[in-house]
Amino acid sequence: MSMNYQNYLSKTAIDIEPSGIRKFFDLAASMEGVISLGVGEPDFVTPWNIREVAMEALQDGYTSYTANAGLLELREEITAYLKRKFHVDYRAEDQVIVTVGASQSLDLAFRAILNPGDEVLVIEPAFVSYASLVTLAGGVPVRIATKEENGFKITPEQLEAAITDKTKAILLCSPNNPTGTCLNKDELTEIANVVLKHDLLVVSDEIYAELAYDQEYTSFAAIPGMYERTILINGFSKGFAMTGWRLGFLSAPSEFISVMIKIYQYTTMCAPYMLQIGAIEALRNSSDHVEKMKQNYWRRRNFTVQSLNKIGLDCHTPGGAFYVFPSIKKTGLTSEQFAEELLQQEKVAVVPGNAFGASGEGYIRCSYATSIEQLQEAMNRIGRFTKSLEGKTSQELEKVK
Repeated sequence: MSMNYQNYLSKTAIDIEPSGIRKFFDLAASMEGVISLGVGEPDFVTPWNIREVAMEALQDGYTSYTANAGLLELREEITAYLKRKFHVDYRAEDQVIVTVGASQSLDLAFRAILNPGDEVLVIEPAFVSYASLVTLAGGVPVRIATKEENGFKITPEQLEAAITDKTKAILLCSPNNPTGTCLNKDELTEIANVVLKHDLLVVSDEIYAELAYDQEYTSFAAIPGMYERTILINGFSKGFAMTGWRLGFLSAPSEFISVMIKIYQYTTMCAPYMLQIGAIEALRNSSDHVEKMKQNYWRRRNFTVQSLNKIGLDCHTPGGAFYVFPSIKKTGLTSEQFAEELLQQEKVAVVPGNAFGASGEGYIRCSYATSIEQLQEAMNRIGRFTKSLEGKTSQELEKVK
C-alpha cells in the first residue's frame, strides 16, 4: 500500500515557500563559467587570527558543551562590543544569548514573543526567511511594501495604516537585505514614536551593522525608550566574514532572554565551544580586518551602482550591506524572466526581486561581495544582455515570457 505522505506532514511547513535565493544559486552551481552575484556571502576568508585561535581551541580539546547562553567570556566581549560600537549597554549574565547564526536568533525571538494569530509587521522587500519564521512561530506576517522613490524606506504613515489590535511587533532590518537601505537616527526615531504609541515590540536585525558606509550606524535599541522594547539581533557572519561558522547573538531585556533560554535548551543546547573561542578573538583583535573589508565593499558598491546606472538599469545608492537592487522594469521582463535569461545567455547569477516579496517585482538583487575583476566582467555581461533586449519586439519579448 502506497503512503500518502501529505497526511503525515505539517500543513504549515508544507505551505512555506522554498527560498528564491537558493533556487538560482543551485542552478548557477550546476553551470560552468558562471559569475554569481546571488548568495549574500563575503568573498573574504575569515581573518587568520580568528581561524588560528579556533584551531588551537580544537587541538586543546575544547569540544564539550558550554552554558546554554554561551561562554560568559564571549558574552562579556559581546556586551563590551555593543557598548563601544553602538552605545547600548547589556548585562552579559542574563541579557545575551550566543546562537547558531543570526537566523536562529530570529527564530528564538519569534517563538518567545508570539501567540497564535499575533501579527508582525514585515517591511518589504525583505530577507526571504522573515515571513516564514513568523509563520512557523504561529504568528501572522503583515507585509508592508516600500517604494524606490523613498529609497525603500518605511514611513510612519505606512506603519500606522498596517497596525491592528493583533499587531505585536515590527521587524526591522537596517542596513536592509536586499535593498541595502540604511535608516538614520531621525528615521528610526519616527518609527520609535509609532512603537510607543501602539505599545509594540521591535525585532531589530542588525547583522549588517558593521557595513554602514555613509553615516554612523544607529542601533534601534539606542533610540530613547526602545531599549526595553527591542530584541537586538546580530552576529559574526557578514561583518567578520564568518558565515560558515554559524555564530549569531541576540540581546534583550532579561525577561525575554529567560524565555528564549528555555526554548534553546530543548532545541540546540549551545553553539560549538571552539567556535565561540574564535568569536572572542574576532571581537578583541579583528577591527582592522573588518575595516579593510568594509572599505573594499564601499569601493565595489560605488563601482556597481555607477555601472548599472550607465547600463540603463536605474539603481539607488544603498547605504549599507553588500547588495544593490536595480530596477529592470525598462526591459519589459519580469524579475524571474530577467534572472533566468541572464543566467542562460550570459552566465551571470542574480536573484529576482520578487523572492523578497511582491514589492520586489521589477527588480533584481546583485551582491557585490566578490572581486572587482569579477564585478567588472559581470557588469559587461549584464550590459550586453540588456542591450540585446533593446532590439527585440514586444512579440519576441513575449516568447521569453
